[in-house]
Amino acid sequence: MYARHAINAYAQVGVQTGVMDASPQKLIAMLYDGARTAIAQAKFHMAASDVPAKGNAITRAINIIDNGLNAVLDHEQGGEISASLEQLYDYMTRRLLLANLRNDPDLLTEVDGLLGNLASAWSEMGNAPDGATPHLSLVTER
Repeated sequence: MYARHAINAYAQVGVQTGVMDASPQKLIAMLYDGARTAIAQAKFHMAASDVPAKGNAITRAINIIDNGLNAVLDHEQGGEISASLEQLYDYMTRRLLLANLRNDPDLLTEVDGLLGNLASAWSEMGNAPDGATPHLSLVTER
């Protein structure tokens, strides 16, 4: 039990350090990774019939999508893309809620795939040389 607590504490420090040093673009990538990790955990707990843990993992994924990814959209500068992402995030949230209610791993897989596609596109935009792609300001820098 102590070893597990120590590992969790170490992981939390690593995440906090990563967040403090991350650019806004890196923070978005971390949010995508966090949501996908929560979905993977939900699938695991669903398969193990651990209802409380499954619910907690799905709730974590929803919170990351709603209070992280959706909350940082900049509708003034993001325009149509930002509005489309907002609709997609809302769709993902509804699918996750349905996955929880129906105990449906296929719905979790669907949302994970959507997040994976967005994470990949975000990564490609961040790795493109200046001028190679139009700058799309989807997040507000703080």
